Amino acid sequence: MAALDKVSATPAALALLAEITAEHGPVLFHQSGGCCDGSSPMCYPLGEFALADSDVLLGHIGGAPFYIGGPQYEAWKHTDLVIDAVPGRGGMFSLDNGRERRFLTRSRVCLPPRP
Repeated sequence: MAALDKVSATPAALALLAEITAEHGPVLFHQSGGCCDGSSPMCYPLGEFALADSDVLLGHIGGAPFYIGGPQYEAWKHTDLVIDAVPGRGGMFSLDNGRERRFLTRSRVCLPPRP
C-alpha cells in the first residue's frame, strides 16, 4: 500500500541522511509504534530490513523510501510526518546511532478527505 507525500524532512534531517548514505549507501526508513526504539524513525541499509505486507510507503525523503507499520498508519493516516534531526542518540539498530544526532518524527494533523 502507498500513501505517497505524507512525509517530508527538515534540512537538518537531510544533512544527517546525506552523511549516513555517504557511509552506508542507500537506506530506508521505517516508523513503527510502541515504546523505546520503535517510537523513533529507524534508518536501515536498503535491503536489510524485512518489510511486512501491511507496511505503508508514505513517500521518500532525500531519495530514501519511508515506510510506516500498517497499524500505526491507521492511527496516523490523517497526519503528515516531518522528519527532523536533533541532538541525542539514535535507536539501537538505526544507522543514526552513535553520531550524537538522531532522527525525530514531528507531525502535522491534516483534514481527512471529504466524503
